[in-house]
Amino acid sequence: MSTNAIWGTTLFDGDQAQKGYALNKMCYSFNSAEHRAAFKANEEAYMQQYGLNEQQANAIRTRNVLGLLAAGGNVYYLAKFAGILGLDVQDLGALQTGMTKEAFKAKLCAAANQ
Repeated sequence: MSTNAIWGTTLFDGDQAQKGYALNKMCYSFNSAEHRAAFKANEEAYMQQYGLNEQQANAIRTRNVLGLLAAGGNVYYLAKFAGILGLDVQDLGALQTGMTKEAFKAKLCAAANQ
């Protein structure tokens, strides 16, 4: 796993893109309400349909966003999955940094005001 200097952030490079192809393809499918409903109806069958490996499937089952990133997930595609869980991109950022959502938002605002 490649990482950069920010804890919890996996560098999304070519190797990660190949590793996460099935996962990202599945998450992209969540653009469709029909596909979101199919996933909610039978998550295991839906994951099998896209060929997720065990690391990816387990991260989906446990709702482990950092695990999904480590398994090759691209945050832009994972945002589609996060939406099913009622999360937004700021929630994902907070999870990546180990912060609360409120603290993460405050950090973003402070950085914007510098």
